[in-house]
Amino acid sequence: MEFLIKIMNHRPIKPNNEMRIIIHKALLGFLIFLLPYTLYAQPYVLPQQTDRWAIQSDGSIKWIINGRLPHADHIEMSGEKVSVWVQYALDSAGRSSVSRTVVFPTFRMLPDATRSHIDYTFVDNELPRFFINGRQLKTDLAVGKKSGNLTYNIQSISHKGIMRIEATTSNPALVKIERSIFPSVDKPMAIEKFVFTNITDKPVNISMEYLRREVRTDSMQSKVRPHTVIMGSVGDGSRILQPGGHTAFAVYYMATDFPARPVTVNADAEEKAREKRIKTILSPLQLRTPDTLLNTEFKFAKIRGTESIYKTKVGYMHGPGGLAYYAAIWANDQAEYTYPFYAFLGDSIGNLAAMTSYRLFARYMNPEYRPIPSSIVAEGDATWQGAGDRGDQAMIAYGASRFALAYGKPDSAKVLWPLITWCLEYCHRKLNDQGVVTSDHDELEGRFPSGKANIPTSSLYYGALLSAANLGKQLHQPKAQTDAYLKQAAILKVNIEKYFGGNVEGFETYKYYETNDVLRAWICVPLTMGILNRAEGTVNALFSPRLWTADGLATEAGKETFWDRSTLYALRGVFQAGETERAMDYLRYYSRRRLLGEHVPYPVEAYPEGNQRHLSAEGALYCRIFVEGVFGILPTGFNSFNCTPRLPKEWNEMALDNIHSFGSVFDLKVSRMNDGKLNISITCHGKTINYKINDGGTQMVAL
Repeated sequence: MEFLIKIMNHRPIKPNNEMRIIIHKALLGFLIFLLPYTLYAQPYVLPQQTDRWAIQSDGSIKWIINGRLPHADHIEMSGEKVSVWVQYALDSAGRSSVSRTVVFPTFRMLPDATRSHIDYTFVDNELPRFFINGRQLKTDLAVGKKSGNLTYNIQSISHKGIMRIEATTSNPALVKIERSIFPSVDKPMAIEKFVFTNITDKPVNISMEYLRREVRTDSMQSKVRPHTVIMGSVGDGSRILQPGGHTAFAVYYMATDFPARPVTVNADAEEKAREKRIKTILSPLQLRTPDTLLNTEFKFAKIRGTESIYKTKVGYMHGPGGLAYYAAIWANDQAEYTYPFYAFLGDSIGNLAAMTSYRLFARYMNPEYRPIPSSIVAEGDATWQGAGDRGDQAMIAYGASRFALAYGKPDSAKVLWPLITWCLEYCHRKLNDQGVVTSDHDELEGRFPSGKANIPTSSLYYGALLSAANLGKQLHQPKAQTDAYLKQAAILKVNIEKYFGGNVEGFETYKYYETNDVLRAWICVPLTMGILNRAEGTVNALFSPRLWTADGLATEAGKETFWDRSTLYALRGVFQAGETERAMDYLRYYSRRRLLGEHVPYPVEAYPEGNQRHLSAEGALYCRIFVEGVFGILPTGFNSFNCTPRLPKEWNEMALDNIHSFGSVFDLKVSRMNDGKLNISITCHGKTINYKINDGGTQMVAL
């Protein structure tokens, strides 16, 4: 006590043994206190990955079965009227099983709800029986348990919008079997096609039995009328294959409300239509970099991000999928994540879906400024608002204003302007005394605490204000209105810093909500909105062992739960913050894990919830890492944008070709010059314009 009194009185002291012990203990305690923060301050060490899949010359990925069994995985594929979720597995002996759950988004049950669509699961035991030279071919795990059956050995599996399985028979080796599973482009039907090729030097007899099986829903619970689901064979019968010859059979899984009508299925035409749709998705907005891995995952993310659009009675509606979310839209997945990407992709169906969805949300504007529902479901006939206000108006205002600018069509923007301004006014009315936006929850809907005001909602509102100011100028709105948005944004930026800025677990970053003291993944959102005053601490926190895991960002430090959407936002934000090399290391790691690892080939939703479903909007978020992060495209007008490219040091050039945006179709190429500066090359309408900027600089581009 005397020692402490002397210190407080600033009197000189001479340490004795007791004092030394006290000092040593204090120092030791302080070091122990600091140790976790010292460890967390070190970046996460990315582990080595062992690829299961390999990229092929045609752009597909293939798994050649050469050990490392057992293994199981699942994938989803979608068309305008159907989605098929395929679960496939090989056991330790190489025996296979395939299960397909076929979802029919526009065939609904009562009462109207998010999950009121119908779906049915079909397993291999339910397939029509195949016979080869009189012996039954069994394709499931039961093979070999009955004498006389032919053994079915899978050689490889590949993906590129169509799941293809290559197999052979053994004991003896008689035929090669090429099996493909895919959705119809425009019908409520999934197809499974089998092509048999004779690999012997003698004729082989191949046959498939006829099959037609119907299931009908309860008429009392069916919406409009009872629904019938049919599983049937195509091309059944017997054929003789000469050496080297081949033949095809097919099985269809379809829904209809008129089962008495004749069913005609052309499996070859359906397959060609699916291939054409995939080509249509891949043709625009092509990424060209020196990294084949990134180029390929970009293509796959485009497929999943674009195919999941359903033709409903109110028009095209993008839906997340995942066996749960069809013919329905959300303020986050669609309005915030996906549609700003569609404004660059140029897919005509995608842009129609965007306009349909924003119009649906606009129906719920009201003079009392009650919140717009978080989700509109059941083909527009019902809503879901189970988590209250999740910050949905900020999501919609941000997404719609970004989409309207980049889409570059004034007539469409005029349609969206009332929705955008209504949502901005709603957010303005939700400001608390500290000047940040309040909400009941966040997009995690109560899974994790979010306080009364959270950082993503205010950040999205900030980004929406800036985009709306630019959009209003393009639409010749009153200057007083656009100036007010800019002023509100400037004030909000200051308030975000005051309210959320702080030291969390040793990092100078953001509190997720006012009393939060644990790192959270969504602290990345300010970076994506250009709020960079805490960029260094935030990036260090994101890439620390407290948040980064083998599967990307943990939702909350110390928890196993992860959602890819926050990881994808974070990677985009770190590029925008100028941390190019660090961001690229983690982007490559993430892309390799999702494309060539154990669960492929798309970004996923979450774990443990949802079993890492391949939800569609995550594909759009992956592509936005490049469009807005790597190439730094920020819409400023109907035909203008700011470009802040982040060219990695080991690359000499990178390009986005066939961009459909800002009312034009153009190519954007970034290359490094001999003096270290960057050249931005824009080719549009047959003309090329070059801009020379400093590395890290920003160039305004007008098309």
